[in-house]
This record gives sequence, C-alpha cells and structure tokens, in this order.
Amino acid sequence: MFVKVFENESFLVVDKFPGVNFHREGESAFFEEIREKTGNRKLYAVHRLDKMTSGLLIIGKSPEAARELTRLFREQKVEKYYLAISDRRPKKKQGLVAGDMAPSRRGGWKLMHSRANPAQTQFFSKSIGDGLRFYLLKPATGRTHQLRVAMKSIGAPVLGDERYYSAESKIMAVDRGYLHAYILRFNFQGQDYLFRSVPTQGEYFKRSTLTAGLEEWGEPWQLPWPALRQKKY
Repeated sequence: MFVKVFENESFLVVDKFPGVNFHREGESAFFEEIREKTGNRKLYAVHRLDKMTSGLLIIGKSPEAARELTRLFREQKVEKYYLAISDRRPKKKQGLVAGDMAPSRRGGWKLMHSRANPAQTQFFSKSIGDGLRFYLLKPATGRTHQLRVAMKSIGAPVLGDERYYSAESKIMAVDRGYLHAYILRFNFQGQDYLFRSVPTQGEYFKRSTLTAGLEEWGEPWQLPWPALRQKKY
C-alpha cells in the first residue's frame, strides 16, 4: 500500500501506491497497515489523495502536529507538484486553469466559468511520444478532484481516470490512473522540508522520455509559472 519516505517526532511522509483507497472505509485499512509497519498506533490525517493517485502523503503523529500541518495546507503554505499523463491533445500546452468548482453528476465535479472563489492550477506539458503528453501540475488551491477536473477542462483528461475520461482510451490497456503527487515543499516549526517521489508504478511512468522531462524541469519552484489570478475584494 505504501513506502515510508520520512519520519520524525511530529509526522510521517509515505509514498502511497495507486489504487489504494484513503477515503471512508478504505482509510482504516490503509492507516492500519501504516500502524503495523511503522509501530505508530496514533496517526492523524493531514491531507488526502484520491484512490487512483499515487505519491507523497503526510500523516501527523499527534493532534497538535496534524492541526499545524493542516493549517499550512489550508493557508496554501505547502508547495505541491504533481505529475500526470494524458493521451489527448490539450487546448494549450501550458498555462493556468482557473474557475469555480461545482458538484456534477454521480459524485463528480465540474469547472465553472465564474471565478468568485476559483480553483487554480498552473501547468507545463511536453510530448513523450506515441500520442502521449506529460504534465507538471502545480495546484494553488486544494479542491476535491481539482487536478483531474483541470486536466479534463483543457481537453486532456488523465490517462486511466475512470471518472473524468468519458470515452475509451486510445491505448488499449491502461494499468493505473496516471496522476502522482511528486513534490511537497514547506516550512514546519522553523525547519524547511522538501520531499520528492518519482513514480515507479505504471508502464507509461517508466518511459525514458519522461525521465528526460523531469531532468529538464529540474527544480519546479524555479520555473516561470503562469501568473495566478488575484482575488477581487
């Protein structure tokens, strides 16, 4: 279900496998395995990843640490970078996706044209051959299904996303949903932390062209990201 990445007296960082359910009834099974493998009996959720999404996940080891880490996420003081693959051509190769989000059919979400309190996602992309495109995503907000909806809105739903990929994939066999929590960067109690997880599960995440893309993007926080939209007061 996971690989432990880091642990100190306040929190754990794990690399969650794709297909592992963090939510509802799946949460207890996931946490129980972490408890058994790490010896930590008391664990507290800080943020979440969808079932299809792999990658970095922070878990508090005390209520106080979990509250502080949750506050950092809520106040957008944690830099988050994700990787995705799509087999559809996007409307634009890089840019900003911004819009209010509203519930849609069957538990999904949709992006609206309004921007009263918009979800904002910055992205870069590049071709990795055979009709596939590789994405580096930086969510400035943390809404449910935000990245998956943003990808769909630019005409490039995440490969293997059973909810937002409305038609059959051009690729016959898809072994996972291709969304991965790649980097977390933040300051906690006066100390800087940086965690990076290169995806290891999924045939298309193992392509050499993808590895070259990661090297080109280097340190994502130094890239010229598209400007965010400022709130109007």
